[in-house]
Parts: sequence; C-alpha cells; structure tokens
Amino acid sequence: MTRVRTSCAGIALAALTLAACAAPPPETADLVLVDGEVLTLGSPGVVEALAVGDGRVLAAGTSEEIRALAGPDTRVVELGGRTVIPGLTDNHYHGIGGGPGVDLTGARSLADVIDAIAAFALETGPGELIVTNRDWHEGQLAEHRLPYRDDLDRVAEQPVVVVRGGHEYVLNSAALARWGIDESTAEVPGGRIGRYPDGRLNGELVDRAKDLVSLPEAAPPDPDGVLDALAEEYAALNARGLTSIRYPGGPPEQYRAIERLRDQGRLTLRVNYVLRAPRGAGAQPLDEALATWPTMGEGDEWFRVGGVKLGVDGGFEGGLMREPYEEPWGEDGTFHGLQTVPTDRYIETVRELHRQGWRVATHAVGDAAIDLVLDGYEAANADAPIDGLRWVIEHGFIPREDHFPRMRALGLSVTAQNHLYVAAPSLVKYWGEDRAAWTTPVRAYLDAGIPVSLGTDSPVIPWDPWWMLHHFTTRGTISAGVLDPAQAITREEALRAVTSGYAHLTFEEEEKGTLEVGMAADLVVTADHVLECEDPCLESMEVDLTVVGGRVVYER
Repeated sequence: MTRVRTSCAGIALAALTLAACAAPPPETADLVLVDGEVLTLGSPGVVEALAVGDGRVLAAGTSEEIRALAGPDTRVVELGGRTVIPGLTDNHYHGIGGGPGVDLTGARSLADVIDAIAAFALETGPGELIVTNRDWHEGQLAEHRLPYRDDLDRVAEQPVVVVRGGHEYVLNSAALARWGIDESTAEVPGGRIGRYPDGRLNGELVDRAKDLVSLPEAAPPDPDGVLDALAEEYAALNARGLTSIRYPGGPPEQYRAIERLRDQGRLTLRVNYVLRAPRGAGAQPLDEALATWPTMGEGDEWFRVGGVKLGVDGGFEGGLMREPYEEPWGEDGTFHGLQTVPTDRYIETVRELHRQGWRVATHAVGDAAIDLVLDGYEAANADAPIDGLRWVIEHGFIPREDHFPRMRALGLSVTAQNHLYVAAPSLVKYWGEDRAAWTTPVRAYLDAGIPVSLGTDSPVIPWDPWWMLHHFTTRGTISAGVLDPAQAITREEALRAVTSGYAHLTFEEEEKGTLEVGMAADLVVTADHVLECEDPCLESMEVDLTVVGGRVVYER
C-alpha cells in the first residue's frame, strides 16, 4: 500500500488516484466519513471526506466522490462539519494510574493529602505500613509543596511512605525508624536525603536514596486479570483519541502481557515497547537482562520492540545541571542535581548496546545530563555511525545552544512531555524562573531542526493528550500561569508532532501519522475544530469517534 501511495502522490483526488494506480480499487469501502473537514496532514491537504478499506485509507476527496465508494455494508459517518485528524499518540507512557495505596490524584491541598492518609490509617492496624499512589504532584496542591515528615507525623503513628512520581519518597518518623534511617545515614551516590534547615531529616529520599527503603512486593497478579486491566486501560486511552503509545522503559513481564493481549486480538491501539535496562547497567547486569529480552525490532504493526532505555539524572528535584540549583535547594551553590550512574559505566553500557544492535533512549532532564548523553552517544558513534538510527533523548528539559549541532550530527530525536503544565511551581523553586520557563523548549528544538514528538510521562503527569496539546500550544500551566510564551508552537505544529512526529520516532512514517491514501486508518473525530476553536478549547476537547486500523474502538 505504501508503494501505491508513493507512485500516485501527485494525483490530488483520491478517486482519480484509485483509477490511475495499477491495483483496482475494492468495490466498496468498509467505512466512510463525509461532510466534514479531514486534516490529512499530507496530500491532498484538507478534504471533505475519507474512505477506509482493509484497515487503510482508501480514498480522500469530496463527499460526493467518497459516498460513491459506500455499499450496503459500509458504515457511513455523517460528520456534520466536524473535524477528522490522524490518531493521537503518547511518546512516553508508563500507565494510567499511580499504583495501589492512598489515592492522592484528587488532592488539591496539603489538607487533602493529610485527610486521605488519615482516613486510610483508620482502616489499618497498628504498625501496618501505609503507602500512597504516585499519580500526583505537589504542583497540583494550593501550597505548592510536599508533605514532609512533621506533616505526616501528625496524622499517623504507623509507618507512612508518600510516593511522588518515579523519583521520590517522603517518610514519616515511624517509616524512617523502620528502615533505620537517621541523621547519621550516609548519603547514597546518585541520591539525596532531604533535611530541614536545622539539619533534621525531613523524610525526603530522592532517586538512589529510595534504595534505603524496600516496599513490599505486590502479590503475583492473576494473568487473565492483568490482560483485562490492560484492555480496560487502553479503552480509556481510546476514548481520548489515543491510537498509539510508547512505553519508555518497561520490564519483560509487561512486554509479554501486552504480547498476549495482541495475540488474543484485544489490542485497541498500537504499542511501541522500549525495555528498561538494569539500574546502573554495567556489563554483567546488562548481559543477564539481554538474555531475557525479545530482540530489537521484534513485532508487527500493532506491537513492536523499540529499543532500550537508560537514565543519567534525576527528575524535577534531581535534574543534573551545569549551574547550581536556586537557594535553598542549591545548598550554598553546591547542589547541581543528581547523576544517577557513573560516567564511565554509562558510556560503556551505551557502546555495548550499540554493538549488539540496540537502539538507545536516555532519560536526561538537566543541561549537564544532556552533556553526558551526547558524550555517550558520540562514543558509540565513533565505534559505528548512529546517524539514521534515531537514537533518543527522553525529556530534554534544559537543552543549550551548543547541544543542537551535536544532536543534529548524530541524527537524534527528542521526546518532549508536558511536565511544566503540572510542575511549574516546583521547577521555579528548584531552578529559578529562567530555567523553569525554558523547560522543554519545543519551539527551540523545532527551529534547530531537531525531530520532536510529544507525550505525557503518565502517571508522573496526567495522561490526557489534550492537556498536553493545550500546554505546548499556549505554555499554560495548571497553577503558575503562562511560562515563556515564545516557546509555544502552533496547533498545526503540535498536531504534526503528536502524529507524524511520533511516526518518525518509531520508524513508521511510511505507515501512519497522516491520512494519506494507503496509510493506516488511525483517526479521530473531534467535537470541535482542532485548529480553529478558541483557547482553551484543546484542554477540554471532546472526542466523538476513534478508529484504529479501520476499526471503531471508541464512540461517544
């Protein structure tokens, strides 16, 4: 189908395209959408109608032309002026929820957090461990700060571990005592043990310092229950217009579960799976992991291995910076963030993965972290060129002008997410207004010619793709106003980044990302016009219909 699309690219109307190409068209389409505005994001541009057959875009043109392809069994969708766009994607999706425990997703103040923990404590026995979920951020709280040790001590006598995102725990006194953590505990390389101004522990354990705590392992899940939960999760994503997601570092067990779901014919979106390297990597742990992994590129158009993920620095509270953090977080100009893996070991791991044919993606938040990633990638490139392999920088919050030529020379891609939308108040405190406002400068990346796709990092950031599109087109945040509007991108640029930009990231630009003839019929019908509705319409955009591979997977 791709060869047909390419050979006929100069034909404007899809009906003429079908007639001109060597392969005869099917007698009827499986699905037609008429009397709307179809943003194909390719040739022939904006059209009134679209026809789908055998999971692909069959034709694009006027409503009259497309209606002619409808037969007695064709489903006809009367758009009534509504908009059709290519299916949305998420380049950095971990999951839809924050795990078991005290649910803090709806908390909007410290009082809400404390009340939720207190209510949970009433249902637990003396000494029983209380753990929260991680699907929240202090930026959503009115106070814009974490609950610390003293806050938690007031609500529960039993041990409490507040899990915030993927990089931080906060413990109360009972939990610190449970794991023998006190003021004499040595700092952990690549981690940070938080303190109050008077030197007492405030309960914070950041990045590698989390290793001081061993949370109980969950009971082995029921295999069928895992698949049912995945199917339910993906249905929720479909309802917001998502047709493809990329897991940025997961275990083989999760990979096998999704593989089973695909084999049962229950996948309702396309999945690109990046495996997670062992923490700290190194030769032996890497060899042991590789023995359990599927092979690079294994899979099909529904589910494929996309590479391996590494990390070099922390998150919001630990991104590795050239310049120190703002005070008091900068600790008198000495704290530059956290390097979570030694430089030599990181470069060794990158080179070995390259030698074995793996595509590498690396988590890097701060500018110094990006320095390290580029050093590692350049070392691998010296062994054998990586240009054309589209290696990845995940997040890339704080790039600098000197990074862009190095990125271009290596042919890198950047995955951007809307962390600033939620975490702006915290980033201002940690890094100062200038660095916070610069965070994830998609405008600068695009102007520098760096391929960019968009995503959320859910559940660290809420998974709704429309919130993400709203943020990148306005630079608006939940509670800190607009930060650096000069880094906003147009709606069309954002739409391309979340469709064809994602397809470039996953080497699928010949298969999806536009609604040109021959491409996969992954599409969304929106209730309002994506390019023309008045802000903040994207933030609350309604999805009326989602189609993946020509199959309707959601209808409002």
